[in-house]
Amino acid sequence: MNTFAQEVARGERFEFGKNWRAFLSTLNDDRIRVAENSLKEMIECDNLAGKTFLDIGSGSGLFSLVARRLGATVHSFDYDPSSVACTTELRTRFFPDDREWTIEQGSVLDKDFLKLLGSFDIVYSWGVLHHTGKMWEALKNVTDLVKKNGVLCIAIYNDMGRRSRFWRRVKRTYCSSSIGRIFVSGVFIPYYFSRAAAASIIRRKNLFSTYKNNRGMSIVHDWFDWLGGFPYEVATVEEIFKFYKNRGFKLQNLKTTVSLGNNQFVFIKE
Repeated sequence: MNTFAQEVARGERFEFGKNWRAFLSTLNDDRIRVAENSLKEMIECDNLAGKTFLDIGSGSGLFSLVARRLGATVHSFDYDPSSVACTTELRTRFFPDDREWTIEQGSVLDKDFLKLLGSFDIVYSWGVLHHTGKMWEALKNVTDLVKKNGVLCIAIYNDMGRRSRFWRRVKRTYCSSSIGRIFVSGVFIPYYFSRAAAASIIRRKNLFSTYKNNRGMSIVHDWFDWLGGFPYEVATVEEIFKFYKNRGFKLQNLKTTVSLGNNQFVFIKE
């Protein structure tokens, strides 16, 4: 199996963890509160006491932290060692020496690793599975991790046809070399800054500071996450719905987009 470092060296994978590490410097109580509210809204539950929660692709660790704050027993894993370090840092900050929150490195494509995890009341993987390089395999692999009557929460990039294919080439260029990163950043970051500044003036709100209302995230870190987010795959709402319906899952909650962003799904395993 290829290692994370080998894939990065070949220009086949973005280092999400380095971006998440920078994001942690912006993390505060307000961002945590917003993230907590977004999770409660997504799963339609205010208290996770007595529940088990699996965070696949934990990234910064923010939503593992939120689940633990809501009372769940949490297991977090990520393929990116820097993301594992970020999640560990949050546990150290907020739940030091906590036996109800375990963290490890692993891949959702590694079936032997997944067999050791068992099954969970809530399996959460927001904006992750489309970055594995084998999205449909990853989508299938998570099904056995959900308990009967358990909840599966995923977010997958919307298929916009030619626009999606264009952005796949941009992301591939970004990851290909240092020159690629400089070129893509030099073209798009000034464009995003100018758009955000214009929107702030029109709306009379500081878009840079209010963006945290979107799941507690940071707009600038999300820009780099978007530009470099490779591997990159997409799916339509109908494709995801049928895929899980055929595997015994019932759609419980849905939030769609008409853009390149994520469609969000909550399924119940019947």
